[in-house]
Parts: sequence; structure tokens; C-alpha cells
Amino acid sequence: MSEAPEVNPTPAKTPEAHPLDAVTGGAFSAETSGDRAARLRDWLATSPAHDVLQEVFKEMNARDKGAARVVRERLDELRRAKDQDAIAVEWVAKAQALLAQPALNLADAAAWQRDAAKAGAPLSREPLAGFKAQLAERIKAAEDLQHRVQVQKEAAVLLSQRIEVLSTKSWKDAAAVQEALSADVARWQEQAQALTEDAAWPSLDARLAQQLTSSRDQLRVVWDAFVSALAVTQAAADNAEAALPPVPVWADEIRVGRGLPAELAADAPAAKPAKGDAPVKAAAVVLQAAQVLQHLVGTEEDKTAAIAGLRAALRQHGRALDAEVIQQMDALLVQAGDARGWKPQAVDAEREALIAKAKGLVDRPEGQTLGGRKVQETLRQLREQWKLLDQGAVPNHGLWKQFDEACNTAYKLVEGWLDKLRTESAQHKASRTTLIEELRAWGQSVKDSKDWKGMARSLRQFSERWREGGHVGEKLYAELQQQWRQAINEAEAPLQQAQKDSLQRRQAMIEEAQALGAAPALQIAAIKALQQRWQAEAQEVPVDRRQEQKLWDAFRKPLDEAFSRKPAERGERGSRAVNLESLSAHDRAVLEASQQLEAANAEGDAQKIRAALTALEEALRAAPAAEAAQPAAAAAPAAPVATDRPVKAVRGDDRPGMRKEAPAAAAGGRKPGPRQDRGDRGDRFERPARGPRLGDAAFRAQREAQEHAQSALRKLTAQAHGEALTQLMDAWSKRDAALVPPAQELGKLSNASRNSWHAAVGAAAKGEAAESLLRLEMAADVPTPADQLSARRALQLQLLTNRKATDPRTTWEQDVAAVLAAERSDSAAQRLQSALKALLRGSK
Repeated sequence: MSEAPEVNPTPAKTPEAHPLDAVTGGAFSAETSGDRAARLRDWLATSPAHDVLQEVFKEMNARDKGAARVVRERLDELRRAKDQDAIAVEWVAKAQALLAQPALNLADAAAWQRDAAKAGAPLSREPLAGFKAQLAERIKAAEDLQHRVQVQKEAAVLLSQRIEVLSTKSWKDAAAVQEALSADVARWQEQAQALTEDAAWPSLDARLAQQLTSSRDQLRVVWDAFVSALAVTQAAADNAEAALPPVPVWADEIRVGRGLPAELAADAPAAKPAKGDAPVKAAAVVLQAAQVLQHLVGTEEDKTAAIAGLRAALRQHGRALDAEVIQQMDALLVQAGDARGWKPQAVDAEREALIAKAKGLVDRPEGQTLGGRKVQETLRQLREQWKLLDQGAVPNHGLWKQFDEACNTAYKLVEGWLDKLRTESAQHKASRTTLIEELRAWGQSVKDSKDWKGMARSLRQFSERWREGGHVGEKLYAELQQQWRQAINEAEAPLQQAQKDSLQRRQAMIEEAQALGAAPALQIAAIKALQQRWQAEAQEVPVDRRQEQKLWDAFRKPLDEAFSRKPAERGERGSRAVNLESLSAHDRAVLEASQQLEAANAEGDAQKIRAALTALEEALRAAPAAEAAQPAAAAAPAAPVATDRPVKAVRGDDRPGMRKEAPAAAAGGRKPGPRQDRGDRGDRFERPARGPRLGDAAFRAQREAQEHAQSALRKLTAQAHGEALTQLMDAWSKRDAALVPPAQELGKLSNASRNSWHAAVGAAAKGEAAESLLRLEMAADVPTPADQLSARRALQLQLLTNRKATDPRTTWEQDVAAVLAAERSDSAAQRLQSALKALLRGSK
């Protein structure tokens, strides 16, 4: 048995690992985009540093944009968190300023949370969450205090009414409840004092605080008057010589006790003895309110609450007052600063205006008739206004009769509208009931049908008819809606079950598509059959469009990934199988030039990239000497036969006497027979010699290298352009001509223009540059600031009307020199830089 010589296979060249591959857990060495994205997600779970994230994103984005999306989302989250932190600092300061104020403005506190949410502040995180809770507590405490103040104010009114009622009864009854009433008044005073000592009192509305103070003063005045009158009454009862009390009812009671006739009984009308006390009660209430206002006249205290109290008393009891008292109250109000005063006679004018409005509801111009609901609401408002007017003045029965007749006439429109509404409601109810019965009958007829598309279309038509069924009452609509939902659910039950089964089948097909996409070998026949099944299912059973689109995307995704993965795998297999020794000399030279160009691209040097690109182009054009010098005997054709006249192709028969425009014979109509010898055809145009064809690996390598080189050159050009502009702006700000960049860095700029810029920067600032800046913005076609738009329009109009005016696009270099010669400002520098970006880019 002979021993075969041992053969050591040449190890395949292992590609060099990426420097960030170990950091990201092998994301750069993963074969598929899905694997790269999964490894990047696992790496992001370790919370890497921000600078590492940026570096990984930059490298991965150049290789696989889909996988780099995961890193970009994390960078966006960090940026948003950083922005939210900056916003949070601002709103924390605002919240602290609000909480530090002794008097919290409820509107500002409520607006803080709304504005913070609009600005994107993280209100659910600390410290904003704590400040939000503190402000909510302060707002709640202030609102609770407002409610308690209003209740306390109403309690003061009730106590005043109790005291007023006692003035109309026997003084003995008043003396019996004096002690209990005194305790209630004292308790009210304590509660009012406790409200003023509340921590949220500074945040209370000034209007409510003034009302509580006025209620306290008014209650004190009423109580003091009651105690004083009761003391005088008790003294008059004990001593017959003592003066009578100021309360008429108590004074009559003392007179009767002394054996004297009662004055109120003698003066009261015999027909209405029960209402004899009304003027006295009205005068007492009005005088009490007037006393409160009288104490404030001539002082600097707020009289708003006292004026409002007196006006309320006059509205309630003004009918019982005589003309003299009305005049006194009018003078008091004017003296207190209320220019309106109290003039009941002016109420008739307002009543006549209400009558005119009521008549205007009927007497409308043609085409401007009001609807029934509008007339109904207007009549209700007019009657409420009339009631308010009657509370503060003597009723006018004549005007009331006119107003009532006008309102009754206008109400006939409302009655007609209501009748029409009831008729239409009955019709709509009947049509909706008929539609429900029709839907139920249709549901029974198509129970066994399999035309799912037709059923969906009919159900959609039923729903549209229901929506257009007309208006009915809310209660009736609720009943009909319940019947409709029950009928529609029964009718669409078979369709819903079919859709449910269809969704299950589509989910199964999605899983099958995922399995086919993950298979190592692409099964074209199975994929086509699966797609045909999906189309048949989609055409048979309709589902919601959005849901169907989501299912289709999920079904198509694995198949698209499989088809897009195959060319990449084929290229990888081809690149791994490439053996440099098996390549031709030309392919090896192109591969080496491509690798050198990729290395220059990685360094980012424009000169090296251009040199490597030139070397690659020369390698592509150059052919190896061995392939160029092939044996002439093996491949060269026979020498062409020299002819005196070149042969020209002529359509048709070119014999003498034949027509030139005769159509040529069809290719398929050639006569049978042996093909004539055409010779060596040396008279045909000879194509230039073409270099050898590149292999697949060399072709792909040189194409990718050239694409990367062009992209890198574009980026470097844009970067150099921005740096040159920045250097020019810096030279202008420092007035240093030495810092002006060369003309080559600024683009295809003439030396004369660059010298003019150099001189303008080096000289002292002079002149104005407003018009030159406008001309530059017009030449570059860039927007002008809002405050300069009118000046730009005026300049454009001037250029259009002046025939000798030069086009800004031809004189922009001189305009730049004029701007550089003027005084620099931040706005001018920004406008000049934005214009030069467009102008110099176009000159490159």
C-alpha cells in the first residue's frame, strides 16, 4: 500500500475584524442585517457611553442603515432626554417662583401645568412631579377657601334677614331670642376671622375678600341697630316717660300698653291691613344698606360691595319706596362714585327696547327669517330681562301688555316649528323602524351566502342609510339605536366569523412565509404558490383596510428579505471563493488599485483619494503585455482588399434605371439558394480595440471603491467650502486681510475679485451695506429677513424699471466687496454667509 503525499491545504484568508466588533458583541461581523440589529439591541441594553454610541452609529450607518436605525433611535432618546432636562430646569424655576409668592395667582398656577406640557417638559418625573403636586395642593386650598368665603357671605345675609324679621314681630319675641341670636352672630364673626387667618387668604380673589369685609361690616351695623332698638324698647316698657323705640311695630306695641291708639293701625288702609308693614320693612332694609354706604363716603376704602348691596336692596324693595327716598338713594349712589345712580324712570326706555326686539322677531326682512329654536331662545331671554327690570322699578301694565302680545305673536313661529319638528320626527322614526326590519329580513336571506364582499358592501350601505335617517329625540334615538345595534350584529355575524377564520388562515400563511424566508435555499415555486393563495384569500374575504395592510406587510417582509439576501450571499460566497492566484494580471492590478483607493477613502485626504482614483482608472485602461501581444497568425484576419471607392449601403435596388425609393425586401423574404460570398468585408468600419473583460470580483471591487471615493470627495468639498467661509467671516470680524482664504479655496473666483475682497477687509470700515446685501440675496435666491422685505421689493421694482441697471447675478463679487468694506454686524454676517454658501457653491 503506497503512502500518498500529505497535502497541507492553504488556509483561507480571514478578513480582519472591525475595531468596534468586540465592543458591540460581534455586530459588525454578523452576516445578516437581522443578526446585526439583534446584537446591537443586546449591546444597547448595557447602556454604553454617548461617544461610543456616536462612533458605532457612524460606522454602522455606512455599512447597514437598517441595523444602524437601532442605534440612531437610542441617540434620539438621549437627545430628547437631554432637551427635556434643559426644559425641566426652566419650568422648575417658574414653579419655584410661583410657590415663593405669598399670594398665588390661580390662573398662572393652572397655566403652568398646561404650558409645561405644551413645551414638552417631563411632568411625570421628578422634580417637576413634586412641584406639580405642590401647585395642585395650593390651588385646591385656594378654591376651597373661596367656597367657604361665599358660604360665609350667604350666612351673613341669612342672619340679617332673621334680625329684619324680628323687627316686624313683638319686641318680647325679639328679647326672647336675643341671647341665641347674639351667640350666632359671635360665631359668625369668629368663623370670618378664621377665614382671614387661613394660609391661603393672600391667594384669595380681592373681590371675594372685599365682599366678606362688607358683609361683616353690614352685619355689625344691623346687629348694633337691633340691640340699641331693643334696649330703647325695654326702657320704654319699664318707664312710661321714656322715648318710644325707632321700630314702628315695637313703638305701636308700647303705645297700646300705655293705653294709646296705634298709629300704624290708624294710618293703614282698611282694605289691605296685612300689607301695612311693607313700606316700613322696605325702608328699613334700604336704610340699612344706605348706612353701610354712607360710612364709606368720603373715605379711600373700596365701595364696590356697599354700592352693590344698596342697588340689590333697591331692586328688591324699590316699589315700596316713595319718590323722596328714591331721590335720596340716587344722590347717595352718585356721591359714592356710581354714575348710574338709581333712576326708575329710565326703566321704561329699556322696556320699550325689549318690546321692539320682540316685534322684530316677526317683522324680519325677506330672506332673514329666524329659525324656530332661535326665536324660542330669544323669547326666553327677553322675558327674563323683563323680570329683572320689574324688580327695580314700578310695573308698567301698559307696556307689559304690548310686550306680552309681541311675545305671543312671535311664539306662533315657535309653535309652527315645533309642529314641523314633531311631524319630521315621526317620519324619521317610521323610516328608521322600516330600515331595522329590512336589515333583519336581509340578514335572514343571506345567512347561508358565501359572497362575503357583497355582504360587506350591503352592510356598509345599510349603515350609511342609518346615518342619513334624519333627526329624532334623544330618548327615542337611544331606543332605536339599541334595536339597530342588535339587528346589525345579527346580520354581520356570519361575515365576522368568516373574517375571523380568514385572519387565522392569513396568520398561518405569514408563519409559512417566515419559514420559507428563513430557509437556506430559496424555494421560488413554493413562494409563488403561497402568494397566489394569499391573493385568493384577500379577494374572497374582505377585512378592514388598515388591518389588511398590516397583515400584507407582515407577509411580504420575510420574503422580501429573503430575495434581497440572496444577491448579498452570492456576492459574499463569490468574494470568499476568490483566489488571487487564479485571477489574471489585469484583475489583480485592478483589485490592488481598488484596495489602495479604499484605504485613501478611510484616511479622508482629498489629494490621496484623487491620486488613488487616477491610479485605478489607469489600471482599468491598461492591459497586460502578454494579453496585448497576441500572435497575429492565430487571431488576425486576412488583409482587406483595397478598393478605389467605398461601398455605401443603399436601400432598395441600386441598378441603373431602378427607382431608389423602392422598399427593401424583408429579412425573411430572402430568396432561397446558396449564400453569396461577401468577401472579407474589409470595407466595414473597424471598432477600436477593447481591453480585456474584468472578472466579477474585480469589477465589484472597483465599482464600490469609485462610489465610496466620489461620496468622500463630495463630503470633503462641502467641508472645505464651509471652512473657507468661516475663515472669511473671521477675517472680516477682525479686519485682518491676512486671514482671507485663497481664491482656490473659495471656488472658481478670479484673482481680481479676491484682491478686492482682500483690500475691503484690510481697510477701515466705511459706507452702508444694506443695498449690497439685498442684491446678494437676490443673486443667491435666498430669503430676506422679514424687516427687510419691503426694501427688497422696492429694489426689485427699481431694477425692473431701470433699463441700465445691472443684474445682481453678474455683480455679486463687487457687492461682496462692498459688504466687507462696511461695518460688520451679526445680522449682516449671517445674511452674507447664507448668500455666499449658494453663490460660491455655484462657482465651484
